[in-house]
Amino acid sequence: MERVFHEFGPFYNCDSKILILGSFPSVKSREVNFYYGHPQNRFWKVLVSVYKDDLPITIEDKKAFLTKHHIALWDSIASCVIQGSSDASIQNVEINNIQEIIEKTKIQTIVLNGKAASKYFVKPANFDGEIHVLPSTSAANASYTLDKLIEKWKVIQ
Repeated sequence: MERVFHEFGPFYNCDSKILILGSFPSVKSREVNFYYGHPQNRFWKVLVSVYKDDLPITIEDKKAFLTKHHIALWDSIASCVIQGSSDASIQNVEINNIQEIIEKTKIQTIVLNGKAASKYFVKPANFDGEIHVLPSTSAANASYTLDKLIEKWKVIQ
């Protein structure tokens, strides 16, 4: 296993109010150069259901969806040693500086997408908003059906 770096930056704008943090991009997300790129990941289906909106297909559609709903995306981890896309294999972690997004946006809520995102999250010193640890949208989280995920994720509305 070798060190892998997060090769694309956070997605946000000055009007972002919700920051959703994953752990580290999957192999597929790294290939497409954007968040939640694996078709089996239920992230986009969950958000579409929560916001009662259309499923974004292209990366540009996904960016428009996020902008419309004031959502920022990033990951807790900047680089790590990882085998494939397995969160369980993550070692030797360098974390991202979440403070930089908080200072440039209107973030009121931070959502941690799964246990690994939560494990490596460091709360920004100046953040006093809500923090929610939600079940991972990864297909590897087989204990949660799509309906159960949607129900838990409604807290972000």
